[in-house]
Amino acid sequence: MAGPPYDVAIIGLGVMGSAAAWHLARRGLRVLGLEQFTPAHDRGSSHGLSRVIRQAYFEHPDYVPLVLRAYALWTELEKESGRSLFTRTGAFMVGRPQCAVVQGSRTSAQVHGLRHRMLSGAEFRARFPFIRLRDDEVALEEFDAGVLQAEEAVLALQEEARRHGAELRFGVRAGIGEPPARKLVVTAGAWLGELVPGLPLQAERQVLYWFDPLSERDRIPLFIWDRDGRPFYSIPDVHRHGLGMKVAFHHHGERTTPGRLRREVEPAEIEEMRRRLAETVPCLSGPLRKSAVCMYTNTPDENFAIGLLPSNPDVIVASPCSGHGFKFAPVVGEILADLAEHGATRHPLSLFRLDRFGAPPSAPPS
Repeated sequence: MAGPPYDVAIIGLGVMGSAAAWHLARRGLRVLGLEQFTPAHDRGSSHGLSRVIRQAYFEHPDYVPLVLRAYALWTELEKESGRSLFTRTGAFMVGRPQCAVVQGSRTSAQVHGLRHRMLSGAEFRARFPFIRLRDDEVALEEFDAGVLQAEEAVLALQEEARRHGAELRFGVRAGIGEPPARKLVVTAGAWLGELVPGLPLQAERQVLYWFDPLSERDRIPLFIWDRDGRPFYSIPDVHRHGLGMKVAFHHHGERTTPGRLRREVEPAEIEEMRRRLAETVPCLSGPLRKSAVCMYTNTPDENFAIGLLPSNPDVIVASPCSGHGFKFAPVVGEILADLAEHGATRHPLSLFRLDRFGAPPSAPPS
């Protein structure tokens, strides 16, 4: 009797599912990818024009080997696709010396010997006199950080997966047990909790803004800035989308679900961001060119959740998100391909175990 027509089916073709499809197809496996929306859509978490990629990882030093591998794989994808996806700009982690953004970045940089430099507030202000650091704030400069093109990266992964033989279908909503395949990879973002009960995932609404600087002379750098416990970030328009600087708060958004996500941006939200910019980067108070809404999908400890489903090891689950996952997409895709093909990976996954939250998640009856 003939077996399933596909070796691996993937539910969810955001950046993570698309990266898994790319790796699996390159290995010669028969791949089916299913996505309920359109290619590079704006309904989930993989849109917004640009993303930060950085090495001095304040979240945990264990992420650094993975992000270094991601750098190498982004370069491979650029060469294979002929697209320019990454621009090295450097970045600054700003805040009080003891805050997680600064201290965590410094720890990762020291543990892994990454290129970096600490700047006092006075040294930072001398370089960027138009940015208002407080006297007790400092900055860590990371030289190899930069900017990724978000939608371009997703499209490149999908195009290359198809070129290597993957079949990708859009406008299709699938459940566990539906795709005819030996293995199933579930990378459904904020919809993952509906497909795999027991994973304690919480969707969080995030608002993105693009402002014009008042003067082109003020070259605002890429930064992540922890001001009073509420970090925010800036991403320069290095890929010339024509929308100015992208800025957003990191976390502290309202809890939501994909079905009740508020996609309208309220005037009060815009004013809140304008107040933050007025006290930190006042030259970034020109016209608002664009705003958008996306979702984080958070675990309780904000580390990724990746692994074989305990109740069915033929199902591989990945929620590499919590608001800091995009940059890892090609290495997460590699991990998912390893797990689907071999049931194991050389990459360390102890930080991301599915069973660390208590009762193991399980798939619903098919």
